[in-house]
Amino acid sequence: MRTVGTVVRGIRCPIFRPGDDLASLVVDALLASSESEGYSFRDRDVVAITESVVAKIQGNYVTVGQIAKDVRGKFGSGEVGIAFPILSRNRFAVLLRGIAAGLDRVHMLLSYPSDEVGNRLMDEDAMEAGGVNPHSDVLTEKQYRDIFGEKVLHPFTGIDYVDLYKELIGPDKVVIHFGNDVRALLPFTKKILTCDIHTRHRNKRLLLDAGAEVVYGLDDICTSAVEPGAGFNARYGLLGSNKSDDLKVKLFPRDCQPLVEDIQARLKAKTGKTIEVMVYGDGAFKDPVGKIWELADPVVSPAFTEGLHGTPNELKLKYIADEAQKVDGDNASVTASVLERIRKKTSNLVGKEESLGTTPRQLTDLLGSLCDLTSGSGDKGTPVVLVQGYFDNFSDG
Repeated sequence: MRTVGTVVRGIRCPIFRPGDDLASLVVDALLASSESEGYSFRDRDVVAITESVVAKIQGNYVTVGQIAKDVRGKFGSGEVGIAFPILSRNRFAVLLRGIAAGLDRVHMLLSYPSDEVGNRLMDEDAMEAGGVNPHSDVLTEKQYRDIFGEKVLHPFTGIDYVDLYKELIGPDKVVIHFGNDVRALLPFTKKILTCDIHTRHRNKRLLLDAGAEVVYGLDDICTSAVEPGAGFNARYGLLGSNKSDDLKVKLFPRDCQPLVEDIQARLKAKTGKTIEVMVYGDGAFKDPVGKIWELADPVVSPAFTEGLHGTPNELKLKYIADEAQKVDGDNASVTASVLERIRKKTSNLVGKEESLGTTPRQLTDLLGSLCDLTSGSGDKGTPVVLVQGYFDNFSDG
């Protein structure tokens, strides 16, 4: 029996540039790492590449001006509602600069007590003490300031996002509202841009059913090149974008499936092993202090090879070990019983008692979270992650 299960390695890579042959660079970095660190590849290893470098080599960028042009073309003149943006300088501030430049006047609706990914706008105890009901109350900016103060700073960034977003739009051009029903904007305008991520389809439907006349989401902006050379994402638009500089964002990568299949084929030719490959963005980890979820991308993985479809098919080791200990007294007998149960498990454990407590998530979501935490978002220099032994179990030799 092997003494090590899952091993995760962050693979250091060169600085990628637009137009690079990413597949070659990734394979070369993996082979160099294997030689340097003295490990071998195995079937069902997983190679994951962060979405950021894929978008970068694609040159998939849009400018503030290009965002403004598309927004103006979709909404025309007059007042427009902006619903449920997340509070982020990296993810939304540059987008807002472009969106606002394409609009005449804005009504912005902010969800509370926090945004969709957990960035807090107000203290929940203060909210309750102020008699605010988040299920029904729509607050004006004055009411918000009267209850929570003239400065409400994000605990990590020290930014007052209400002030920041007003400044980006133009204080004389925007009215801020606080509420959790997207339809609260309809008394002010029938034209709405929904900026939420995972709830966008429902909120678009609610608006249209309630009489909205023009409804778009961030996933509808920059879905095609608004001018020659402009970036785009036909499926996700502006969703999943990141700040490049104050006047430009890098979009979520597009058309990634050929890339993962190309890398898989190259690794097969070099190593003789069938290695799974995926592109990953945000995983799902909730910070216990700031309460922020890393879920600002529209999906965890926009592309992955065939072997990463599905969910785990695992027994709960603690459960079957406890069951075995009721019958077998010594450790050797318990271990033998556990190994036999694992070897004989069925191919579909959904709803089975012995799988109770295992994680019911897509494999790519689990792996994406693991890889996102491994590579981080700072200066580690490891945009490629190698996961080995992820599909092993206790019975594998």
